[in-house]
Amino acid sequence: MTSTIDERDRSDVTTADEATHRVQAAASAARRAARRLAQLATADKNSALHHLADALVTATDQIVAANDIDLARGRDQGMPDGLQDRLRLTPERVQAIAQALRDLAALPDPIGEVVRGSTLANGLQLRQVRVPMGVVGMVYESRPNVTVDAAGLGLKSGNAMILRGGSAAARTNATIVDVLRTALVDDGLPADAVSLLEGGHEDVDALITARGLVDLVIPRGSDRLIQAVVQGATVPVIETGVGNCHVYVDAAADLDQAVRIALNSKTHRPSVCNAAESLLVHTAVADEVLPALYDALTAAGVVLHTDEPASRIAQAHGSAYLPVTEEDFATEYLALEMSVAVVPDLTAAIEHIDRYGSGHTEVIVTEDRAAARRFTAEVDAAVVMVNASSRFTDGGEFGFGAEIGISTQKLHARGPMGLQELTSTKWIVEGDGQIRG
Repeated sequence: MTSTIDERDRSDVTTADEATHRVQAAASAARRAARRLAQLATADKNSALHHLADALVTATDQIVAANDIDLARGRDQGMPDGLQDRLRLTPERVQAIAQALRDLAALPDPIGEVVRGSTLANGLQLRQVRVPMGVVGMVYESRPNVTVDAAGLGLKSGNAMILRGGSAAARTNATIVDVLRTALVDDGLPADAVSLLEGGHEDVDALITARGLVDLVIPRGSDRLIQAVVQGATVPVIETGVGNCHVYVDAAADLDQAVRIALNSKTHRPSVCNAAESLLVHTAVADEVLPALYDALTAAGVVLHTDEPASRIAQAHGSAYLPVTEEDFATEYLALEMSVAVVPDLTAAIEHIDRYGSGHTEVIVTEDRAAARRFTAEVDAAVVMVNASSRFTDGGEFGFGAEIGISTQKLHARGPMGLQELTSTKWIVEGDGQIRG
């Protein structure tokens, strides 16, 4: 497999054999840690999460200083503004990721939860209970908050986490993981509950093929990274997806609401996967609502890529625009750009989303309940919103405390993944001497 992660700053280029040995050693240590974590009482896990949060806050200056080094290197290498925003940690953002750990501590512990159970006619008592996955690998890019979220979710769900972040955040991630590992040891827990791989693409290859040592791999980042992991892995993978998300303004939309939702979906934080990348407007309301949408979006700095009907309205209104291309409709911009199309009806909107959408989050703005029901039933996405911003697709907003990623696949987990999505199940069968005849 050829890695798609930027390796320009990886100084420890190694052979595949050396990487395999290093990853196998880390995975073996993580397996030992996972056995310990699986036995922890809920109170002990919650106490440790608070300790990790406190340690991060105490180390804020150290973490931000490391992040400044990564940001400076990124700027020197021409990193786009959107990616710089994903990478950047401020004291306020450090406080926020620490708070996410405290929020996790307040959530119910999924481990040991009885999913279902029954007593058979022969007296056997069956219980299906939640158990940890075991060892979970994370391959991700330039968002260092993922490092903390993964460590916290892993601890609460009883999983040991092996992390491999992108080179853009190398100094930040190393500093954060050092803080977390020290705090774990101070709490009497194994440091290898969270570990960081700092090698090159050989480490990624070794991690995603460490079948028998690693139970699950979750890639999070660009479509190229995710597909490289999915196609190269022999370890089971939960595929998180890119966010080519749409806002569809229906003929029966509250137009003021439509402007607020589209603006928030696009501009609240344009560099993340739940930001809207495409705007679809029913032809019956296009002449009325598009000028207001153009004013709001262009005032926020959004570059509009418009189809022919949307371009005519923009030209008549005096709004700046670029003619849209097929590639524009399929693009996850992660920046202040947006494609715009006028559609003749709800069917056309659904067909457009089916053709170009990534299965992440799709939004309809409408007061027509029948239209909303049809949209939610027919649109194939992990999350479908009615009269709400796409930015709410988030583990924290959903009450999960944090998220390990947003799954766009259909097996095991779909949508924002929290604690329960990091568990498997085990059947416990209790009898008193029954044998099968």
